[in-house]
Amino acid sequence: MKSAYELAMERLSKSDPDGGSKLTPEKKARLAEIDLIYKGKIAEREIFLKKRREEALAEGALAEVNKIGDELVSERVRLEEEREDEKERVRRGK
Repeated sequence: MKSAYELAMERLSKSDPDGGSKLTPEKKARLAEIDLIYKGKIAEREIFLKKRREEALAEGALAEVNKIGDELVSERVRLEEEREDEKERVRRGK
């Protein structure tokens, strides 16, 4: 008996026959490099914004703390989307 995961993977492979194509070692290396680059970018932004948030909290500026928290979330989402877009370009060979 097949698991739900195996059934889903079969349906996926039928709907996208090129989706399971093997990546070359060069593409795999580039994908890993992209992950490292964006991991660093995300960490850099988080450190910067958390420091600003701590400073605002020390000053008692709660509105600024909330604003910085929202900015932290949006920056992380933006960078993750950027990373996935770049990885998709590599996968497609562009």
